[in-house]
Amino acid sequence: MYAPVLLVIAHGSRDPRHAATVHALVRRVRALRPGLRVETGFLDFNAPAVPRVLERLAFEGVREVVALPLLLTRAFHAKADIPAVLGQAPPQLDIRLADVLGPSPLLLSTVERRLQEALYEAGLGPADKRSTGVVLASAGSTDPEAIAVIADMARELRHTGWCAVRPAFASAALPRTEDAVRELRASGVRRVAVARYVIAPGFLPDRIARGAEDADVLADVLGAAPELARLLLVRYDEARVRARRPQVLSA
Repeated sequence: MYAPVLLVIAHGSRDPRHAATVHALVRRVRALRPGLRVETGFLDFNAPAVPRVLERLAFEGVREVVALPLLLTRAFHAKADIPAVLGQAPPQLDIRLADVLGPSPLLLSTVERRLQEALYEAGLGPADKRSTGVVLASAGSTDPEAIAVIADMARELRHTGWCAVRPAFASAALPRTEDAVRELRASGVRRVAVARYVIAPGFLPDRIARGAEDADVLADVLGAAPELARLLLVRYDEARVRARRPQVLSA
């Protein structure tokens, strides 16, 4: 029996670094699970567009697809855009929609990896966590559920040993990155690190970087980190398990 095709659905960006990072992450997923067919589709700006990928899969005779949103929270794209585009798929495709990536301990591990890499580049080490405050800067959303997930993530990150953690947003919500950096400075922390809680480079990650100009350390985007690649496969497997569970009919 063939495993369902994994279709990774990314937002897309005019910034070429975005698609390059998404493709690098997908290559790492393929390397982790040889034999699994993994495709990539974009909602906007980049090719191939999700509808074109679905049409091609149907033409090739594929019948089962797990669609995985490359998103950190359940906001508008996850709740509206992706279901809408999947609803227009060829009818012969059995499409199961996987959960978004967050929250997950593997995301926390990815953020930690990027922060530790940034500390090392700044001549610092793990022992310096205790005197470093972190701004966890995400893209931002007007969705309260998404904002709450980022706040929870900041609390979880605080428990890993940083002296303080503040959430921040590049758009749609407050505080902005630069305001959170100033708040941590005013609280008396020795140094401030900014973690870019975004998957790939682009307009909003660059805005976060500009807001981090007064910080001591700026971590890279999550990118093609091994923990993130493993998380994609976790979400894929979860979607398959849900599909196999028998439905219980009420009397």
